Amino acid sequence: MEANFLKHQIGRRLLRSFKSLKSPSAGYASTPTSRNICNSLYGERLFSAERPGLLWARRLMLSHRPYSTSILTPGNGEGAFPSDLLSKKSVAASQRSIGLYQDLLIPVTNFHNEDKGFMVLAGDVFDVPIRKDIIHRVVRWQLAKRQQGTHSTKTVSEVSGTGRKPWKQKGLGRARHGTLRGPQFRGGATKHGPKPRSHAFKLNKKVRRLGLKIALSARAAEGKLLVFEDLEVPTHKTKNIVNYVVKQMEETKKLLLVDGGPINENLKLSTQNLHYVNVLPSIGLNVYSILLHDTLVMSRDAVNRIVERMHTPINR
Repeated sequence: MEANFLKHQIGRRLLRSFKSLKSPSAGYASTPTSRNICNSLYGERLFSAERPGLLWARRLMLSHRPYSTSILTPGNGEGAFPSDLLSKKSVAASQRSIGLYQDLLIPVTNFHNEDKGFMVLAGDVFDVPIRKDIIHRVVRWQLAKRQQGTHSTKTVSEVSGTGRKPWKQKGLGRARHGTLRGPQFRGGATKHGPKPRSHAFKLNKKVRRLGLKIALSARAAEGKLLVFEDLEVPTHKTKNIVNYVVKQMEETKKLLLVDGGPINENLKLSTQNLHYVNVLPSIGLNVYSILLHDTLVMSRDAVNRIVERMHTPINR
């Protein structure tokens, strides 16, 4: 649209210039109407005494041809591309797509922030599609299963009190009752009250396993999954963990440490006074614990055990 409008304006101004050329008093001097966009673009007058009007009009029309698609290179002799036409906006690199089951390469370090090489994370465990509905089902299953269910109320047969009839059936004008342990009396029984029971419900093993994979994939996609060579600390002092969390993890609010086998005694003692650091073995890693902590630190042994557990066939 802009190119057509420009050509239309140029054509109208050319006609005005030709009319001025036909008049005997016009000559070849540029009139005030010829100070148009062509002068601002090329810095020259539309007509001059050296160039006839028709020749310069032809050059003007040829200069508004469609742009060429040739690529400018430093050695083609046409000069550098004008810097004012280049975009100043920085182009961001495309981010990694999540949920493509691709193996991930992650650096390995330790509490001293030393380089311990790299480790490949299995794509079918640490790069699965994120599904909030699966996470919701697994979390509900975990919270329901961990309920104690020890609530209990007493029925009529369990309430302390006599079993005799309080008064005769007829003749007193009062409501008929057979016991004072009923729910309508003070200190009586509770009808339809809770009894000890299990709140757990069945959830398929495939869904539970998928929920753990999704939680691990979410932490890996956020960059909140760290792999350590081991979780060994020199002493049982709490400052060993505090110094690392303060210096290396400034944005971390809650930290979950996952080791492969039994928890080291020094690690257990150095973290028990910190409310924002928790330790779990790999066999106890679960979806709810991962969601409660914004950063997950796993040892190399823990990663191998988790992957082995996820690849184990489900017993029917």
